[in-house]
Order: sequence, then C-alpha cells, then structure tokens
Amino acid sequence: MTLAGLLRLAFNTVSAPRDVARLLLAMNLPSQALWLAFALVIVLNTLVFSVSLMFVPADDLFGPVLANPTVFGAMLAVSVAALIATVTLCGRPLGGRASFAQIGILVIWMQALRVLLQGVVAVVGPLSLFLSGILVSAGSVLGIWIFVNFIDVAHKTNSLLRAGLVLLLAVVAMMLGLSLIFSLLGVQTGGIPGYV
Repeated sequence: MTLAGLLRLAFNTVSAPRDVARLLLAMNLPSQALWLAFALVIVLNTLVFSVSLMFVPADDLFGPVLANPTVFGAMLAVSVAALIATVTLCGRPLGGRASFAQIGILVIWMQALRVLLQGVVAVVGPLSLFLSGILVSAGSVLGIWIFVNFIDVAHKTNSLLRAGLVLLLAVVAMMLGLSLIFSLLGVQTGGIPGYV
C-alpha cells in the first residue's frame, strides 16, 4: 500500500471506523505479517517518542528510565501485547467472538495512527504547547471512539455500549496486570499503559 493509500485509510478510520475495521479484518493477514507489523509500529512509536524528548525532558513526562529507547520500546511492546490479549479475552464473557489475530490487526492499526498523531504533535509542540495539548486530547477522545467501534465490529457485540464495557474491562485488567508485573521487576511504568 502506498503512503497516499495509508493516509486515505487513516482519514477513513476517522470518518467511517466500522468500514475500516471490516476492511482490516477481511485482509486476514498471516501471523508472520502481523508480527512484522507489530514490530514496525513499536519501533516507529519509540522513534517518535525519543524525538519528542528533545523538546520535553523525560523527567517531566515519563521518568529518566524511559529516556532509554530500548527500555521504552520493550515496555511499549509488552503493553500493546497486553492490550490485545485483554481486549480479546474480556470480550468472551460478553459474547465476543474475535480472535487474538483479529484484535491484533486492529490494535496495530491504532498504534500506526498514534505514530501519525505523535508526529504531528512533535512538530506543533515547539510552536504551541496549547495547540499540541488540544491535539493530544482530541486524538485521545477520537481514539477511544474509533477503538470502541473496532471492538464492536470484531467481537460482533452489536452494541457500542457493550463494546465500551469490553474496552473498560480490558484497560482495567491491563493496568492491574502490568502494574503487578512491572512492580515485581522494580520498573516504574511512567504512564506507559496510558500511552498505549
């Protein structure tokens, strides 16, 4: 897919998230392609985050530990994988039928959109902190709306409210699980789960 095609798909994700979800699921990518896409979005997110630290010190945002790109990338990979797992599993009690691969492609695409948003914020930030703050807030709200629609389509819950509940349960489970794991490892999460 060309860059123009990706940008068009990103625009369509905002205007018609359910159609994009169906398109992504219909691709039925093999596991090797999913793992490659997963690694790519982790690397790109890490690069954008590292660039953003040039303008905002790590101590002010995520703590000195995460100033190390390797540490940030590893923790982000674990967090994204945990989100995929929890969204998949938390949908089951509510009648969800999506597989790990199906939720995986949707989460990976959401992370690709985050790269795009963070890139824009990195450019706008030095010019206007207020405007970059608005972009981050708007992007977060819009991201939740898109992801709830994605979950509804993938799990076939036939209810945005039920899909929203799946997301809520998944985020709580992810936060608790990651907090426990990282605390046992003696690592401060520094807001990584929230970054996902």
